[in-house]
Amino acid sequence: MTDRSLIAYGRAMGRPRAFDADQAVSTAAALFATHGYEGTSVDDLVAATGIHRGSLYKVFGSKRNLHLTALRGHLDHEIRPAAAAIAALTHPGRATAAAVASFDGGPAAGLLLLAAAERAPHDPEVAALVAEGFAALEDALRASHGDAAPEVASTVLGARLRLRAGLTASKEH
Repeated sequence: MTDRSLIAYGRAMGRPRAFDADQAVSTAAALFATHGYEGTSVDDLVAATGIHRGSLYKVFGSKRNLHLTALRGHLDHEIRPAAAAIAALTHPGRATAAAVASFDGGPAAGLLLLAAAERAPHDPEVAALVAEGFAALEDALRASHGDAAPEVASTVLGARLRLRAGLTASKEH
């Protein structure tokens, strides 16, 4: 590649990307949230995104990198906005109810919880992202719960896990 080709076209020459990487990440996030990291194969990712295996590897490098990218996106687009909305609520009951209803929600609902259980014990980068998400919830609950925020956050995460598993008080008995 010459400097002239960069000047003439504004980018390196080659075939333009034929897919939207952000959409691919969103689709992958939903798959990982539904089936977990281990339960989502590269073939599943290829089929759901419509992206050829080679292109997937060229852009993301590996399934793990795609998972990390999806988890980062979930933090940015779902976890942090939900935490900000929760932080705006000063009434303890309302803040707790909002957290149970919305934290780790969105199109990739449960991705943070699955990453915590499945990948964080084995992958330090996933563990760090999970810790960021959990800290966001604790910080959000401080306005309404003060020093009890960590315990309330644990209760919220437990409730979210029960909801994900389809366990509610009426179904347990």
